[in-house]
Amino acid sequence: MNALHPAFEISPVPVPGPDAVAPEPFRGIYGMPMFVTVPTADLAASSDLWINGLGFIELFAAPGHVIHVRRWAFQDVLLVPGERQAQAPAMTVGFSCVLYELETIAAACERVSPGCTTGPRVMPWNSVELEVRTPENIRVIMTAARPYDPDSPEAEHLRSIGIQAPDQ
Repeated sequence: MNALHPAFEISPVPVPGPDAVAPEPFRGIYGMPMFVTVPTADLAASSDLWINGLGFIELFAAPGHVIHVRRWAFQDVLLVPGERQAQAPAMTVGFSCVLYELETIAAACERVSPGCTTGPRVMPWNSVELEVRTPENIRVIMTAARPYDPDSPEAEHLRSIGIQAPDQ
């Protein structure tokens, strides 16, 4: 494995733990290092799920052209007019959250779009993930890191593939 260079200070994601607190939605303007563009046949229904279900905010909108939604810093999505795909794309998009948010996000998404969630489920890479299917048939994964337990099966799995424990 290549040498890793810690850069946690530029990430809005808090250190996993029982006291981890999710940052507020980020309302500042920056050059977006990455964003997702989601074509949608129904901007209103789409923005409803992204905002009232997934917890994004509307950063700005150009009616009929784009709705820019954001959650934490660097979690940007552009909703644009387009057609709904009959099949889900093979790709998913993932967004970090903290553990206590998963149940709330699942419940909110189910209120907006019943039947759109799967999980949450514990993953072997030491996270818990909730899958949400959007009106556009996009698979959104909300993923929350679990506190690191060096004696857990997940820690052993990570060691077995060459990933060393974070400094404790």
